[in-house]
Amino acid sequence: MEFLENKTYDEIKIGDSATLTRTLNTEDIHLFAILSGDVNPTHTDLEYAQQSDFQKIMGHSLWSGVLLSNLLGNQLPGPGTVYRGQSFEFKRPVALADTVTVTITVKEKIEEGHRVIFDCHCLNQNQEVVYSGVADMYAPLLKIKCPRAMLPKFYLNHPGTQLQRLINMTKEFEPISMAVVHPVDANSLKGAIDAAHSHLIVPVFVGPETKIQAVAEVEELDLSPYRIIDTEHSHEAAAKGVAMARSGEVEAVMKGSLHTDELMSAAIQRQMGILTNRRMSHVFLMDVPTYPRPLFVTDAAINIEPSLETKRDIVQNAIDLAHALKVENPKVAILSAIETVNPKMRSTLEAAALCKMADRKQITGGIIDGPLAFDNAVSEEAAQIKGIESPVAGQADILVAPDLEAGNMLAKQLEYMAEAQSAGIVLGARVPIALTSRADTVLSRMASCALALLLAHYQRDNPLSNKL
Repeated sequence: MEFLENKTYDEIKIGDSATLTRTLNTEDIHLFAILSGDVNPTHTDLEYAQQSDFQKIMGHSLWSGVLLSNLLGNQLPGPGTVYRGQSFEFKRPVALADTVTVTITVKEKIEEGHRVIFDCHCLNQNQEVVYSGVADMYAPLLKIKCPRAMLPKFYLNHPGTQLQRLINMTKEFEPISMAVVHPVDANSLKGAIDAAHSHLIVPVFVGPETKIQAVAEVEELDLSPYRIIDTEHSHEAAAKGVAMARSGEVEAVMKGSLHTDELMSAAIQRQMGILTNRRMSHVFLMDVPTYPRPLFVTDAAINIEPSLETKRDIVQNAIDLAHALKVENPKVAILSAIETVNPKMRSTLEAAALCKMADRKQITGGIIDGPLAFDNAVSEEAAQIKGIESPVAGQADILVAPDLEAGNMLAKQLEYMAEAQSAGIVLGARVPIALTSRADTVLSRMASCALALLLAHYQRDNPLSNKL
C-alpha cells in the first residue's frame, strides 16, 4: 500500500521544491473537456486544428496548471493543504504529445495563517517556459500520514465514433433512391428525412398516405420534396416497396413501422420478391466504444437455426459488406462456447467445416477461424492465456453466431451493457434492406442508410454473380 505524508508548516523550509513530469495525451484532453465543458475545436477537432496557426491539436492551457494541484496536495506541503490563491502567466501552449515538467519552490513563509508562498514553473521538453506563477497555500500544522486513495480506473468511451466514420465515408457518393416502407410513426419518418437531408438517400415513402401525412403534421415535417405512394395497409406497402426494388425503380429498401417478418415475407417471394441464389442474412455493424474497430455481428435477425450451407452464405455476405466498407481482408471468427472441436457440439463441427470451406475457396475474401469462444475472438490477452495461435483470435472484425438466438443476445448485450450503437442491413437480396428498430437512435438510422448506400455503390462496381 502506498502512503502520502505531508510536511507541516514548521517542517517546510525556504527553497524546498517538488517536481512532476507528464505527457499530454488524447485522453487528458478529452477528460479535461468533459470536466470543464470547453470543447473548443482547437482541442477536439483535428481537421480544424490542422488549419489553425498551430496546425495541430493543442491542449487546454489550464491542463498543465492543474498539475500543480497534484504537487501541492500530494507532495509539498501534501495532505491537509488548502489553496488560498493562484496566479498564472502563460508563455506558450502545450501540444498533444508534449512532455511538461512542473516545479514548485518555497519562496516565502508567513506565520499569520501558516501560509506558504510557492514559485511555480512549467517547462516543456525543449526547456521552454510554458507558464510561471505563484501559489499561496495554507500549510497543515499537524503531521499526516495516510494511505494513498485508490481511485477507480477511468475509461473514456466515444460512442458513435465508428458509425460517424461510416457516414463520413459516403461523402464521395451520390445518394441512392430508397423505398421507405410503411413509415407511419415519427421515428421512421423523421429518420428517413434526416438521412435525405444528409444526402444519403432520396426517399420514396410507401404506405397509407393519410397516416404518413398525419405523422408529418404532428412532427412538423415538410413532405413536399418527397414522393409518396399510397397503399391501403402495411402488407401492400411491403409488396409495393419490394416490387420497386425488383424493377430497379429504387436501389434499396428500408423498414418503417411494420414487423420485420412482414417486410421479409414480401422480399422472399419466389416470383415477386428480390431473392438471389445466395441466402439472405442480416448483419449488425456494432460501434463498441471499448473495441478499436467496427464489429460485424451476424446473423441476429433472419436465419433462426441456419444450416451449414446457409452459414456459408452468412459468412460470405458479411465479408462482402466488410469489403464495401473498405475492410480489405476481414478477420472472421466463427463463434461457439469453446475453441476446440467437440463432436457433441454442432456449432464447433460447423465452425471447423466453414474453415475448410474457406481453404477450398468456397468462401473468399476473408481470414476465417473457428471455433472460437467470444473472449478469444475479441481479446488478445484471453487468446494468449489459452495458448491459441490464430490470425483472427483477439482481433476479429466479423463475429458469426451459431444461431439467431445467440447472435441477437450478443448484439443486445453489447448495446445495453457496453454502450454500443448499431446499424443493421440485410444482404443477399437484389438490393440492400435496412432494418431499423423503434428503439434506434437517429445516428443508428443514419448509419443504416449509410450502410445501404455504400453497399449499393459497391454492388454497382462488383455485381453479384448469383443474382437471378
